[in-house]
Amino acid sequence: MKSGLHFLIAARQCEIDELDQLARTSELVGLIGRLVHALQRERGMSNVFLASRGQRFADQRVPQIAECQALEEAVRNGFDQLETEARQRASAGNSARLFSRIAWVLPGLDALPALRARVGALELAPAQSTAAFAKLVAGLLAVVFEAADGATDPEISRLLVAMFNFMQGKEFAGQERAFGAATLALGRSNEAQRVQWLHLIESQERCFHVFTDFSSDEVLVLWRESEADATMAELERLRRIGTTLAAAPDAQYSQLSQDWFDCCTRRIDAMRRVEDRLAADLRALCNRKTAQARTDLEAYQQLLGTLAPQSGGALFFDDAGTQAVAPAPYGRGLERSVLDMVQEQSQRLQAMSDELQTVRASLNERKVVERAKGLLMAHRRLSEDEAHKMLRQTAMNQKRRLVDVAESMLAMADYLPMPDARTPR
Repeated sequence: MKSGLHFLIAARQCEIDELDQLARTSELVGLIGRLVHALQRERGMSNVFLASRGQRFADQRVPQIAECQALEEAVRNGFDQLETEARQRASAGNSARLFSRIAWVLPGLDALPALRARVGALELAPAQSTAAFAKLVAGLLAVVFEAADGATDPEISRLLVAMFNFMQGKEFAGQERAFGAATLALGRSNEAQRVQWLHLIESQERCFHVFTDFSSDEVLVLWRESEADATMAELERLRRIGTTLAAAPDAQYSQLSQDWFDCCTRRIDAMRRVEDRLAADLRALCNRKTAQARTDLEAYQQLLGTLAPQSGGALFFDDAGTQAVAPAPYGRGLERSVLDMVQEQSQRLQAMSDELQTVRASLNERKVVERAKGLLMAHRRLSEDEAHKMLRQTAMNQKRRLVDVAESMLAMADYLPMPDARTPR
């Protein structure tokens, strides 16, 4: 019969397997971050290109698209590798939800060439282009979210949560760049556009607030350095202009579109350095934890070779005041070390579980919003985009957080009538 140490070794080996999977997933998260950054830049260029009726960014779009295509291929290869390795593992872990997100986003990547062709032919309005790119980026960020939600190590989970929220905030900054560039290029605005612009600003601040809660001091120093005073001052000046435009077109403001794009690009490129640091810290943490787990495993295996099969039970009831009837075959010190290791492993795993629950609390807000969206889709026959817009508009009208509106809606779920499948949309 196998001893408790055999199962302690098995537990450590499972932990190593999970860390290896987390390391591969974290590497993929870094690749997704680079692809998202490139797509955000392409989206901004496409908006100015469309708003100027092809007069601006025509030449710059070509190399930007080539960069996106190269990064897309790397991300696709990462997806394929995860799927291959998952089939070779006995335990799927979080793979089911993660792969569902990947399955959803791949058709978006497949549709990119057609979207680019329509942009090149000036067949889309800037808002349509923004929405299309935003939908694809949202799908990629959902993959990052599932990676964070599935992490089993609290330190790695904290970094993934920080990275997800930073990438989400950066995406809102990218949407603001594209939205503002198109608005200023047209030289006019209305109340709905002003509300949308302010919502993009507020969404960034909310994501960056969560990011700062989960980041290290070193990363926060880099973050503060990235927010250059001159760039932020220019950004705020152009924001004030853009959110106070008249409804009638004014050519003098359309000249500011390039200034706005350049200012936002400086800011977002600086964010990219923070994102790179987060990705590097994530890789280093995974490698460090895996190395430590392998060292512990080797120590356990060496100890196993010195113990008799029946060893390890004589001291089990010592804490209850029971004395061993016979001396331990290999000495009480060695037997005690085995029990100490088992207890230490148990306490460490419990502490990790407790901390993991704290870390995941920030991710639960997104899940609440997703559930509320599903409720609206079922009862109001809305698409996912329409449900999200309804929640967002309600939050803005009531001056409440999106998650608070979602929680209120879910609290009333039992009082809603069952949807009639015959009711047309």
